[in-house]
Amino acid sequence: MKSTKIGIIALAALLLTGCGKKIGTESSSAETTTSAAKTTSSAATTAATTTTTAATTTAKTISKDPPSSVILDSVESVEVYSEMTVAELITDNNVRLTSPADLIDTDELGEKKTTVRFEYEGSEYEKEVAYTVVDTTPPLILNSGWNPYAKVGEPFNIDSIIGYVDNYDRAPSVTYAGNVDTSAVGSFPLAVTVTDSSGNSTDFDLTVLVLNEIPQPTDNNERVAYSDFISRYDSGDVSFGIDVSAWQTDVDYNAVKEAGCEFVLMRMGYYYRDAPVIDDYYRQNMENATAAGLDVGVYFYSADNTEEGAREHARWIVEQLGGRKLDYPVAFDWEEWGSFQEYGMNIHDLNCIFEAFCDELGKNGYSAMLYSSKNFLNNFWENRGDHPVWLAHYVDETDYEGKYAIWQASAYGRIPGIAGDVDMNIRYNSEPLE
Repeated sequence: MKSTKIGIIALAALLLTGCGKKIGTESSSAETTTSAAKTTSSAATTAATTTTTAATTTAKTISKDPPSSVILDSVESVEVYSEMTVAELITDNNVRLTSPADLIDTDELGEKKTTVRFEYEGSEYEKEVAYTVVDTTPPLILNSGWNPYAKVGEPFNIDSIIGYVDNYDRAPSVTYAGNVDTSAVGSFPLAVTVTDSSGNSTDFDLTVLVLNEIPQPTDNNERVAYSDFISRYDSGDVSFGIDVSAWQTDVDYNAVKEAGCEFVLMRMGYYYRDAPVIDDYYRQNMENATAAGLDVGVYFYSADNTEEGAREHARWIVEQLGGRKLDYPVAFDWEEWGSFQEYGMNIHDLNCIFEAFCDELGKNGYSAMLYSSKNFLNNFWENRGDHPVWLAHYVDETDYEGKYAIWQASAYGRIPGIAGDVDMNIRYNSEPLE
C-alpha cells in the first residue's frame, strides 16, 4: 500500500506489458525429435526394389523433480503490467535457464505460477515458480483543478473539475475533507484524496470558487508571424508546416505555400460518443493543399475507450482515404485528460487502444504516429511500438528528451492565407516517420 502527496499535478512513469495478446509461451513437457523417412528405389528390367527406413521418434524427457541441490530463487512480488522475463524473475540460481527471455504473466493481481525450464548437470528439468502480482502505484492526478469553479445554485460535483487515473484500477474513488456551499458566492478549500482498489492513494489541495457566472478563459498570448517562426528555427535539416481543422475555415493554400509552409496536417474527423464525424473542411483542405503542391497528412481526434472502437475508427479513416497516399503517418490525438475517469479506463488500457489503432492502420497499408504534449509523453504514453511522435510543447525551446519527428511549437501563428490563428510545426527530416 502506498500513498503520495502532490501539489498541483504529479505524474509517474509506468512500464506496460503487451496489449490484446497472451503473455508468455506454452510448451509441452517433452521435446520430440523426428527423422524423416528415407526411400530409395532402383528399377531393373523385370522388377523394382524399394528400401525404406522407418521414421523414428525420440522423446527427450524433462523431469519435474529436480534434485535438492538446485538453486532457483525468485522475487516474491511483481508490479502489475510490468514487463518481466523469466531471467528477471529468478534472482539466484545454479542452473542454465533454457527460456530466459520468456515473459511472465503480470496482467492481473494475485498469486501466479510460471513454469521455469532449465538444465542442470546434463539433464533437463522444469519447476513451477510462484510469485504475486501486486499494485503499489498510486493514482495519477491529471487535472487538479484547472478550472475550479462551481456555479451558485447548482449541485457541486468534484468529478466535474478534476481528472484522475490509476495504472490498474478502472474506477478509483475520490473523497475530500471540507465543504462546498453553492448557495452563495464563496471560496472553499478542500483536501482531496484519490484511492485505488489496492489502497494506494494520492492527496492534493484544491480551492473551489463558487461564482454567479463561470469565467471564460482569457487570451493574452503573443501572436507569431510565420516568417519569424521560420527565421528562428531554420537549422537546415527541417521542414515547416501547419495543422488545420474546421477552425481555420477557408484556407488559401497557394498563399500558405508562398509563405514558406511545406506540409499540412489536417483533421480528418473526430469521435466522442456516437459515430465518427468527418471534419467540415477535410475534403476541401485535402483537395486544395494537394493542388498547391504541399505534403499532406491527417489526424483523428479520438475519445475511444476500447481497442475494438479504435480499430473500427482506423478502418473508417482508411475508408475516407480511399487509397490516397499520405506523406505523413496518421496521427492519433487523444486529449480527454480533464475528466479521464469518465471513460472507465486505466493507463494500460489507453496505451493498448493506441497500439490497436496503429495495428489496424498497418493492416491497411498506413502507418500511425502519436500526438501528445510533453507532460503526457513523459508520464502516460508508453509507445511500446516506437511509433513516430508529434510533440506539442508551446515554448521557445523544448526540453523534451524523448524522440520526436515533429514539434508543434505554437498555437498562435499567423500566416498569409488563413484568417486567424494556426498551429505551427517543425518537421525534423533526419527523424524517421516509419
